[in-house]
Amino acid sequence: WINLLVLLAFLLVICVIGMVGNGIVLWFLGFQMKRNPFTIYILNLAIADCCLLLLFVLFTLAHFYLTIICYGLKSFYPFFNKFVEAAPFLSNIFVLSSLGLLTAISAERSVSVIFPIWYRCHRPKHLSGIVSGVLWASIGSFMLSIYLCYLFRQRYGTLFSSVITVYSVILSVLMLISNVSMVIRLRCGSQRRSLGKLYVAVVLNVIFFFAFGMPFTLNAVLPLLHNGISVNQGVVLLLALLNSSINPVIYFLVGSWRQRRFQGSIKVALSLRGEGGRERPWGSCGRVSGPRQAGLW
Repeated sequence: WINLLVLLAFLLVICVIGMVGNGIVLWFLGFQMKRNPFTIYILNLAIADCCLLLLFVLFTLAHFYLTIICYGLKSFYPFFNKFVEAAPFLSNIFVLSSLGLLTAISAERSVSVIFPIWYRCHRPKHLSGIVSGVLWASIGSFMLSIYLCYLFRQRYGTLFSSVITVYSVILSVLMLISNVSMVIRLRCGSQRRSLGKLYVAVVLNVIFFFAFGMPFTLNAVLPLLHNGISVNQGVVLLLALLNSSINPVIYFLVGSWRQRRFQGSIKVALSLRGEGGRERPWGSCGRVSGPRQAGLW
């Protein structure tokens, strides 16, 4: 159990650093910047990451409390066991929400570049908030139904795992198609354009999610589909926590790229200002010849 405590302490440090970074992002997007359709998605993504990290911090502190401070306090064990049972369902809400939000960002970016005039004229004003709310509500309701079935010993594990698998595959494919079509449109068209900082940050978020976040989802699905499949839980958990902690680092590095100072670099990366001139109001229809003229980059 000494090795387990060392691992938990190491993961706790990662969580604290990630929570501080995501807290800075939330502060910038919530109080320091004028929001636009894409930063609303990033705000919700930071909330999902921060909640996942907070969940593990609470789990780690409770584990330390039982094993070190109050080893003989048996009255705390029932509450801890209930928390341990609910934690996987809560964590999947945050991970699946991150997948949905990244897919929404990628899809909107792709449409805004490939069909800029249509996007400007026909995009609903509050689409980002509506999509984010629907994602949170649908995923939360679905995972709650799974948890209730678990509590009442209903055996629908294979059915639910199949739904999660289909959901993850569809969104992953849509995310890949959106980003690939975006890059082809910008870099291989008749007028080659540079990628904006916010888009570079989003692409890196997608890459790291596939590398670090997706194993966590597969870890919850594969054992239900086949009992003989075993995975290293410590590695999967470490990757998931790194995925939730690395996004603020990406914003910081992208924002400070080619700049002499790092001050305000997160704000630069999260803002569209300076990427293609002054932004025009969303929903306005005017002469638009491409993403840069539309103020998207």
